[in-house]
Amino acid sequence: MFLKRNILMLILGLYLSVIQAFSQSEKVRVIRFEDLRKEINHVTDTTLVVHFWATWCKPCVEELPNYEKLSQEYAKKRIRFLMVSMDFPKDIKDKVEPFIAKNSINSEVVLLDEPDYNAWIDEIDKDWSGTIPATLMVNLTMRKRIFFEGQAKMDKFLEELKEMTPVAGEN
Repeated sequence: MFLKRNILMLILGLYLSVIQAFSQSEKVRVIRFEDLRKEINHVTDTTLVVHFWATWCKPCVEELPNYEKLSQEYAKKRIRFLMVSMDFPKDIKDKVEPFIAKNSINSEVVLLDEPDYNAWIDEIDKDWSGTIPATLMVNLTMRKRIFFEGQAKMDKFLEELKEMTPVAGEN
């Protein structure tokens, strides 16, 4: 009986380790701008917050916990946070995924693999210089789109986010 219980615990431990390792390796998807464009232009009653950041960007690293906290607070309010890493694809395993694990980032994280920024930044916002951090909030059902370049003033960001929070039962 004792041996069976130990074997069962060992198997369960191995299973959970494999699941955790697998989910961590699946944590960051590499996407192209076309994929991001589809996310942004997908008409839904959910507000999408797209936050552009990088592990090498000090202001990004400083404000990322604010976005993660908001992501958790607004999880049941039809607001979706998408954290778009601007790191190099070669740095996913050595920098991006360890950063996400160390900082307990549970929001969806993707890495944008589009080295020619000039080909797409105007589609995010025509006045965006390309500086990060940067954040786009969009709700196509409400016909609202707001862009913040640089570190967002959290009081202004929260004010805008609340205005773009869908009311339950509203279409």
